[in-house]
Amino acid sequence: MMSLGNMPKFSLVLRLRRRQQLLSLQPLDRQGHTSNSRNTVRIAPILIASICLLFSQQPALAISLSNIFTASSSSIFGITSTATTATATTAAPSYHLTRILFLRLLAIVYSTAFSIAKFQNNGLIGDNGILPARHILNECDVRAMDKSQRRNEWLLERQNYSSSSTTSSGNNKLFTRWKNIFIGGPIDNFLHAKLLHRTDKMDRPLLTLLWLAPNRNKLNPWLTNLANIGLFLSSIMLCTGSANVFVLLGLWSIQRSFMAVGGEFYGYGWEMQLAELTFLAMFLVPMVSMNPFFGPGGAGSVGGTGSMVFPVPVLAIWSIRWNLFKIMMGAGLIKLKSSDMKWKLGNMSAMDYFYETQQSFCGVGGPISAIDAISEIETSWWNNPNYVPVDLDIQWKSEVPAIFCFDDAFLINTLPSIAQKIVFFGTTATQSYIPGKLNSAPVPMLRKFVSIAFFALVVKLNINVVRNLFARRQIMNGSFDKLRLCGTYGAFGVVAEQREELIIESASDIKGPWKEYHFKVKPGDVHRSPKWISPYHYRLDWQLWIASQSGRAERSPWLMSLLLKLLHREKDVIDLIEYNPWESVEDASPKYIRIEKYLYKFYNHRNSPNGGTAKPPYWVRHRVGRFFPKQGVMTTDMLEELVNGR
Repeated sequence: MMSLGNMPKFSLVLRLRRRQQLLSLQPLDRQGHTSNSRNTVRIAPILIASICLLFSQQPALAISLSNIFTASSSSIFGITSTATTATATTAAPSYHLTRILFLRLLAIVYSTAFSIAKFQNNGLIGDNGILPARHILNECDVRAMDKSQRRNEWLLERQNYSSSSTTSSGNNKLFTRWKNIFIGGPIDNFLHAKLLHRTDKMDRPLLTLLWLAPNRNKLNPWLTNLANIGLFLSSIMLCTGSANVFVLLGLWSIQRSFMAVGGEFYGYGWEMQLAELTFLAMFLVPMVSMNPFFGPGGAGSVGGTGSMVFPVPVLAIWSIRWNLFKIMMGAGLIKLKSSDMKWKLGNMSAMDYFYETQQSFCGVGGPISAIDAISEIETSWWNNPNYVPVDLDIQWKSEVPAIFCFDDAFLINTLPSIAQKIVFFGTTATQSYIPGKLNSAPVPMLRKFVSIAFFALVVKLNINVVRNLFARRQIMNGSFDKLRLCGTYGAFGVVAEQREELIIESASDIKGPWKEYHFKVKPGDVHRSPKWISPYHYRLDWQLWIASQSGRAERSPWLMSLLLKLLHREKDVIDLIEYNPWESVEDASPKYIRIEKYLYKFYNHRNSPNGGTAKPPYWVRHRVGRFFPKQGVMTTDMLEELVNGR
């Protein structure tokens, strides 16, 4: 007789209490077989998918699928327990505790995102930042005026055509009157002027709360206050473990506001990923109530057999699971389709270079899986035994939707009591919530209609996403709908074999000496080791790495503005870097600036002399050549001409 305790750990989703492990065999049917033996074939695909997901570093999905395998094997192979039998007779699994954990993790991500915005946006997109947000708003207004002019000409032609035509039918006159109200009327003109005509360069509506700012030359207070409001809303969600549509709508609006005017600094895939996850979560929570156990009439008592609560919308849960699936599938497929031979079968050497050439580094720790840790140690230990790499904030945002691979029963039976008190702090979950004894209240018809309409919209928006996943040339980190509600994702289709870094230098005399600017996490000083940054994200350092991979400065025109701000010693921009070489110099100021390109490699400790007492460097670097300008140097006047002429 096989016991559940001897089964593999990854297949145990519900950790049954030890005193309830009394097993019994199912009786045979009239033919001498177990009653469910004909369904044995259904186990194979589930087990195979579970193993594949486990080895693809997605243990959450593997455990979820193996849960189905465990439950099925209990009935098919005659393996049951009293606890399993009791659970099998209950209703569908509940996800109230899962939703609490999901919302709190989402709140942590938002707290980090808005903390980054609070301390970095003024230097990046502020009034005197590298890419001021007012430029994007002004360019959008120019496009809106052009579109409005063309629409007015069309409306005038339509009006002339309507007046020249003769109609005697009263019904036609009534139809024409109503049509004139909605087409060319006040509401229609307002929607076009304030929303539809205000588009970005790709003709997508530019959704941002900064349109409400009375003075676009003073947007710094707006950027700071929006970040503060986002921190306040995320703090509420973190403390209570709950949210309603209005809280999530506020978070989504602020995130989209920064995305709309952030330019290159908000063009990363995880920005859209966070916005999409928030959009899906709006249909996961109550409309107004902040009670995680919301029931009929606003009731929220939890515990007894008579407790009635609305179930968590299952269509929203599956939409979030689909979000997780397409993120992981997109990241995997883009590597299989890549022209980079390091991802091809028979080579598979991408990880030999990745951890030396990745964008940013952390010193120690982090949310990495066991497989990640093994591969990282193998590829970096021999170069630098002091280096313990780590995944960055990309992984943090990808792990949040994976929470819905578990149900409440898993969390109650698996998490230790101390972990439950931390995760569900401030709720009645661990005191009175018992999965299986909570009666689900009938879902109102309006809620059903909204859920079905939402799911149909998600399906419609993801049709092109699915096509893109199977396309030969897969688009990475993009969207096919104008509102950017659903996107397609991918990462690291090509891994560089060498790490090239851009080093910015300035001087007060063209003959030198040239002084180097140091950034917060970007490699510069060869003796500085990586520091802890996860989950915090340094946007300027990240964007400089992208610029180094682009090949030419002309592909990163924002670099000209950065150089100009450094020559002007702009405070908001200087705050984004680690060390300003002119900070302590009072009798001189930088007049000339340039960007050099260096090749960085890990310092090899095996080549260090024996008995050396000096601290070895972390990096070894040598100069490759000039990045910008190719010849000569840049001055303030030259940079102003380039920036203003863009």
